[in-house]
Amino acid sequence: MTWRARLARVATRIERGVDRLRNNGRPGDPPVIDPYVGYATSDTIVLRGRVLTALRRGAPRPEQGRLTNFRQMVRLFLTNEVSDVVLAARGVEAHSDEEGYFVLRVPRKPGEEGWIEIPVREIGHVQSPGAEPVPWEGDQSEERRLSAYLPGDNAKRGIISDIDDTMLETGAWRASRMLWTSLTGNVHTRRIFDDAVRLMDLLSREGRDPVFYVSSSPWNLHDFLYRLFERHGLVLGPFFLRDLGVAEDKFITANHGEHKARSIDTILSANPSLPFVLVGDTGQHDAEIYAAAARRHPGRVKRVILRAPGRGADAADMVHIRTLRSKGIPVHVGPDFSEALEALGAEA
Repeated sequence: MTWRARLARVATRIERGVDRLRNNGRPGDPPVIDPYVGYATSDTIVLRGRVLTALRRGAPRPEQGRLTNFRQMVRLFLTNEVSDVVLAARGVEAHSDEEGYFVLRVPRKPGEEGWIEIPVREIGHVQSPGAEPVPWEGDQSEERRLSAYLPGDNAKRGIISDIDDTMLETGAWRASRMLWTSLTGNVHTRRIFDDAVRLMDLLSREGRDPVFYVSSSPWNLHDFLYRLFERHGLVLGPFFLRDLGVAEDKFITANHGEHKARSIDTILSANPSLPFVLVGDTGQHDAEIYAAAARRHPGRVKRVILRAPGRGADAADMVHIRTLRSKGIPVHVGPDFSEALEALGAEA
């Protein structure tokens, strides 16, 4: 076993011990559900969320200072997760895992499409493997309506987009700038690129075609990103974010490329009849990730659009861009989305 693996195993055990202490502190209090936007296959709706002891969210104001922004952002990461909570919707049950995450795969009813909400109820807490769930004191279990987006039969294509430096100005190609920007802004001060709003409106036919956002940002930022996108009028859709917890074989459950690749595969598998447009940036080498996706899914990727922040596309990026173009896939790359907008406008 390598030193990294040993250290990861120790970190995992410490994390689990801390979680047990947190969760055992208030046994009678029902936890809360932090909801994530769900997605669908032809016959199943995938509802997702996380069970926590409480939601730690402030109400940001446009005029508040960076220190207040920093405190509010840090609170998003100070979560107390609750494992082994039984949740139910449409006759289906699921348990929250060690990090509080849960996935409910419920049947999709005929004719369901667009934005829908489904009630999800906490049944109780399983205190030992195989035991029946114990209801919360006073039957105060939480019920939360979880939203999901279901593509309709009239959808012509799907769109998968990165977030940082693609939709949202971040500076992800430079770690220090990314951290400063991410931790000292709020939903009123963070900048969504104007051309990103126009591009996603055009690609999605003003929301009639499904949009999926894939990012290495942690799930802790789901509500922040949703409210930020909503405030700026960016087309909304399911988010595929990342768990930053540790596992016994690694510190982060998946690296940037692995997470994006797996998310793209999940989305394409859920929508087998749709061609896709992939939108990203060169700062985190999305060209390589998208070229690999095109190899894994021949004929499914119909266009790639890349913002080139900072110094722009490097030699490695250009290799993958040429590979995509050699397959007949149009690739638009530049400091902004003007080329893509012009090409799409001409095709409309």
